[in-house]
Amino acid sequence: MTDTTDTANLPALGAHERGEVGDQLQATLVELVDLSLIGKQLHWNVVGKDFRSLHLQLDELIDEWRELGDTVAERSVAIGHAPDGRSATVAAQSGIAAMPTGTIEDHEVVRLLTHALAEVCERIRGRLEKVGEIDPASEDVLIEVLRALEKQLWMVRAQLGG
Repeated sequence: MTDTTDTANLPALGAHERGEVGDQLQATLVELVDLSLIGKQLHWNVVGKDFRSLHLQLDELIDEWRELGDTVAERSVAIGHAPDGRSATVAAQSGIAAMPTGTIEDHEVVRLLTHALAEVCERIRGRLEKVGEIDPASEDVLIEVLRALEKQLWMVRAQLGG
């Protein structure tokens, strides 16, 4: 007899599929948590003529990244995969480049943020291919995240100018 204690009442995914989808959701969660931490670092240290607008925009982005992270983590739990948003996990697993310390000029904040968002969006697109073949509901969550991040990327990138 197979022990179904852990998988009873979970979506109908095999252990391998559950693990694969869970891993893709975990990678996305880590990046969303890291974006929120990076956003706060930039928020506290931005200087320049566009300080106020960037300071406020970063707060909005951080709130959205945290909400998206919660959506991803909840989907992970729903399929029976435990999310891990601990600082040590984020530091070890995030592919986002570290931000500089100290004050950062407003135009540099925009450049750094544009680059980080573009990289995360590209990685999520790769995850979509893997997840879409296994679990459309989790794919939908990643599409929601990608849609939000690409809108943010557009709005941040527009500040780079010509």
